[in-house]
Amino acid sequence: MSEGSQVVSNDSKMQDFEREPVPAHLRKKWLSMSLVWIAIGIDLSAMFLGAELGAGMNLVDSLTATMIGSIILGLIGALCAYVGAKTGLSTAMISRFLFGNRGARIVSIILGVFSLGWFGVQAGFFASNMQTAFHKLWGIDLSLGLLSFIGGMLMMSTAIWGYRSIERLSVWSVPLLIIFIGIALFSAFHGQGTSAIWEPISGAALPMGTAISLVIGIFIVGTVLSPDIARWARTPMHAVTAAFIGFFVGNSFMTIIAIFLSRMMDTSDLTNIFITLGLGLPAIIVLTLAQWTTNTNNLYSASLGFSVVFQRVPKSAITIVAGILATLLAVFGIYDRFLSFLNVITMFVSPIGGIYTAEYLMVDRKKFTFEGLDRNKNWVIRSLVVWAAATFFAYMTTPSPDGFGLFQMTRVPALDAFIFAFIVQWMVGKMMNKKGLHHE
Repeated sequence: MSEGSQVVSNDSKMQDFEREPVPAHLRKKWLSMSLVWIAIGIDLSAMFLGAELGAGMNLVDSLTATMIGSIILGLIGALCAYVGAKTGLSTAMISRFLFGNRGARIVSIILGVFSLGWFGVQAGFFASNMQTAFHKLWGIDLSLGLLSFIGGMLMMSTAIWGYRSIERLSVWSVPLLIIFIGIALFSAFHGQGTSAIWEPISGAALPMGTAISLVIGIFIVGTVLSPDIARWARTPMHAVTAAFIGFFVGNSFMTIIAIFLSRMMDTSDLTNIFITLGLGLPAIIVLTLAQWTTNTNNLYSASLGFSVVFQRVPKSAITIVAGILATLLAVFGIYDRFLSFLNVITMFVSPIGGIYTAEYLMVDRKKFTFEGLDRNKNWVIRSLVVWAAATFFAYMTTPSPDGFGLFQMTRVPALDAFIFAFIVQWMVGKMMNKKGLHHE
């Protein structure tokens, strides 16, 4: 372990251990980590998904779909978090054991670009909701570009300081979010009664399989990136507990609230629901906090990915440059055109989780030591081939226009890629071990 990680000074408060394991004395308990994941899970996309489910299914079916999808997410998140906690390393650093020291750079760039793109989309999403809120509440018309810039800068401010500032933000924001959302639910029940919840659906019917796949799809890549947070866990058990609670509760909480609110208020527009209930200012606070916690983590993951590529540049500098780039994407309205790009790149990201969990749990966990990184090959062809094959498999199960739509497996192409990568990495790794071809 380097000298820097032993020093608990002001410098240590800035240090995020992006290229080495997190020191044992700085590791966190499961409760504070659960709050971080819950805060990441509570975002506007989960609420819009809930509104969509509420319009396309009856109450029992929409809640069932949310629960099943969230349990699956929680289990995958726990599996990935276990590897993060055992190694103490970020997703991008873990990829060096799998793909080699040079091969990992390709992976890190893809992880970084995905997280940056998602940051831009969410900042734009935040801006359009803020624009509606300011217009409806005070008749103030602010440009989307300005609001995207303000939102992006706000979200970047905490990412620069790393995990510990995300933790502080989450500890404050989760209780506030729950209080305001509780008030909104109470007001809606008080004003509308409960009969509206049970009314027949107003939109086109949504099949159960599609609904579950939407719930999983919204956060599957977040589970793959969970070592970025889990490396801060005191023990693997703390990491697994926090990840399961975080992905299960964080993902389902907002979706379930949105199902109830949208069914009672008969609209899927969250901002309008809050304003109609006379909760204008709380609406703005909820919108800001929900996106802030989620997007800070997107930028955090992006900077961890790029730290592996640009090894001589301080992480704070990487975060600032990445944050400005991602904010500019949002300012120029790229988030409209970016969504299909994100669908495409999701297929590249999700197999990485399957590969590192299979390699660690089933093939060869002994090589996953920080000291062993220097003995790594530059390229590990076996894992690169599995990654390419799993990505191609996801395209085959993705409906056109984004994929080939040849057949369906789980209805969630990202989950298909994860499962395919896990099984193939396990089988190929075992076969090569038997033949003595393993690269260690």
